[in-house]
Amino acid sequence: MKIIVLSVSAPFIMGGAEIHADSLLKALRKFGYEAELVTIPFKSYPNQRILDTMLMFRLLDITESCGQKIDLVIPLKFPAYLTPHPNKVLWLLHQHRDAYDLWGKPVCGLAQNPDGQQIRDTIINADNRAFAECKKIYANSQNVANRLKYYNNVDSIPLYHPPQNAEKFYSKSAQRYFFFPSRLTKIKRQELILEAMAKTHYPVKVVFAGAADDGKYDRDLQILAEKLGIEDRAIFVGRISEEEKLTYYSECLGVIYPPFDEDYGYITLEGMLSSKPIISCLDSGGPLEFLVNQETGIIVDSTPDAIASAMDQLWDNPKQSMIMGKNARSHYESMNISWMNVIEKLTS
Repeated sequence: MKIIVLSVSAPFIMGGAEIHADSLLKALRKFGYEAELVTIPFKSYPNQRILDTMLMFRLLDITESCGQKIDLVIPLKFPAYLTPHPNKVLWLLHQHRDAYDLWGKPVCGLAQNPDGQQIRDTIINADNRAFAECKKIYANSQNVANRLKYYNNVDSIPLYHPPQNAEKFYSKSAQRYFFFPSRLTKIKRQELILEAMAKTHYPVKVVFAGAADDGKYDRDLQILAEKLGIEDRAIFVGRISEEEKLTYYSECLGVIYPPFDEDYGYITLEGMLSSKPIISCLDSGGPLEFLVNQETGIIVDSTPDAIASAMDQLWDNPKQSMIMGKNARSHYESMNISWMNVIEKLTS
């Protein structure tokens, strides 16, 4: 069977969506399928570019290649799923969130444009048409499935998958720091953690790993840390290697991951595989599907005071942190999160 995995790309950016596509491609090939990844670069600015890319995907013909039939297309995100194909099985990472759950919020650029409402309507209409063309629709989390049902009245099935290199995560004796690996961007809420650090009773340290989306947000965060007087406790290490990431996970006291309404959240699963407790927020979305409050981690309100209290709790009681971490690893292993299950569902 010849399979095309279809997605968008952003040159020089490697985030969760890119890792997801690459991992799916490798899994398909591992299980004996001929698979290729097809992407088109996507820019959401200026807003007209959104419509341009939508049209490019809609005009894309991948029913065959060099006279050979393409048996299955698996699109992953907007606007890749607009591409027509007689056997299209969608595994949705997320839609264009500016047109849906982020519409009107401070982080939404689309709503600030004079043509924003018109573009939003175009996106929603195109989405509904594309969803109706799919043979089956899976979502990469219950949170994404809930959004799809709420905004488009489309049913989908959550389908979980392992993070990249899941078999390589391990645990060592905890050192005195929390780990927060993520691209540096407002929706991941690194600022919130800095504000919480300024309110802790203990000298809590946090290692932030990741690069800024816009190339300058990392400096903004460092300036904020200086203003809060915590620059010696907020450690920014930038983009790190896979080996460095595994080491930071293995030796941290706990993992911090408080994004706003996250789609899935590899960081949660990576922390669990490393036998570490996770601190997250009640409005963080996807991570909450895997966490059990006060058993595998701590779930709190998205306020500096509440997060400071959670960090203090684990900082003051490393034994409790260790127990929660072991529970987190056991909970992950009980959930049957495997590529075998994913490939069986997508290709059946």
